[in-house]
Amino acid sequence: MILAALALTFMLASAVSAQLYRWTDAQGETHFGQGPESVPERYRDRSSAIGAVDVPAPPSGPALAEVVGGVTRIAFTPGRPIMVTVRINGRGLAQLMLDTGADATMVSPTALMGLGVSYRDAPRIQLQGVTGSSSAYAVILESLEVGGARVGPLRVVSYESETRRPGSQGLLGRDFLNHFRVTIDNARGIVELSPR
Repeated sequence: MILAALALTFMLASAVSAQLYRWTDAQGETHFGQGPESVPERYRDRSSAIGAVDVPAPPSGPALAEVVGGVTRIAFTPGRPIMVTVRINGRGLAQLMLDTGADATMVSPTALMGLGVSYRDAPRIQLQGVTGSSSAYAVILESLEVGGARVGPLRVVSYESETRRPGSQGLLGRDFLNHFRVTIDNARGIVELSPR
């Protein structure tokens, strides 16, 4: 079950070393872990390997945003989803799709684990959408940056979507964007994030 906003969503990070597993417990909750030993024995027959993580592959999509006169500029191809390279907690990069309709920023558990950010102890939350509800994690990031635009701490939703947009590891939502004046210029293929 997926939120309507998640219909646009994301792809897993590229694999480098540790195998990531997904399993569902007796209450129907979905869990993720690194390696088969992370899956409780009674659920191992219901687990599946969904990718490998360690360090995410460098972004293959857009280049890092440029900063001109205090304004962050993100280039994009008109008519295609706007992909944004973000820096999480000042150390690692991820590809998120800019979504002005998403209330919250979402980052896949795979991407977070690849950046050394644990979601396992984060509070569980329920996502409600037109097709039902799903369980996710509310993870507090120290910071999330796009070029010179920085917000932190920031509570993001960590959810592994069944619907994946190739090249994306999540959504950049209004909880980040509302800190800035956002201008989307389709004619020039530029998004600008200006200080408020």
